[in-house]
Amino acid sequence: MNRMNLPKLPHRAAVLGLLGVLALTGAAGCSPAADSAPRTTADSAPRTAEARTSAPPSATGSASASASATDVGWVQLMTPMNQQAVKLLTLAAERADEPRLRAFAVRLRADQEAELDRLRPLLTRMGLPLTDVHAGHDMPGMVTERDLTAARAAEGPAFDRLVLAGIRDHLRQSAQVSRSEITAGGRADARELARALVTARETFLAELARLPGAERALG
Repeated sequence: MNRMNLPKLPHRAAVLGLLGVLALTGAAGCSPAADSAPRTTADSAPRTAEARTSAPPSATGSASASASATDVGWVQLMTPMNQQAVKLLTLAAERADEPRLRAFAVRLRADQEAELDRLRPLLTRMGLPLTDVHAGHDMPGMVTERDLTAARAAEGPAFDRLVLAGIRDHLRQSAQVSRSEITAGGRADARELARALVTARETFLAELARLPGAERALG
């Protein structure tokens, strides 16, 4: 769960600093993860909000001419990152030992789901499919199926530590790639959403650091 313990990936810098590479290669910054099954952005996260029942159909075809490679790379990475984080936050909202962590997970999950309600339509406007192009790849900051299995097997303070580390890493990495979109993205709507994501992550990271047990779990 603690992504800080993972080996450095060969193209980590490309994922974090040059998202255009992601768009061109489809998997830069990824390492194979055999335990990850293919996902689509439409079905891999809980759909609790009423708006999700009327999500637009999957679009096909190439991105529109107004979308840069950075825009494509960012939205195709950010969407599954949020989806996987929602799964971990759902577990945390139900099972965290610390009440403040449970409350934090509930609020952050709602925020991540609201972002997904903006990311999915952005994919459609850009002419991109809702398929997760990073399924089966172990991305920096991505909550993997292996991470979720480990969380389900943990209990009490050990579970809380896994959640704190995994969510901290998700927030940090997704903020970093969103800053790349703000700097290098071509679409105004994508850059606007990226700015909102960065602001939200900075707020939640500061709150996470103040949660009981965070200092010990995160070092």
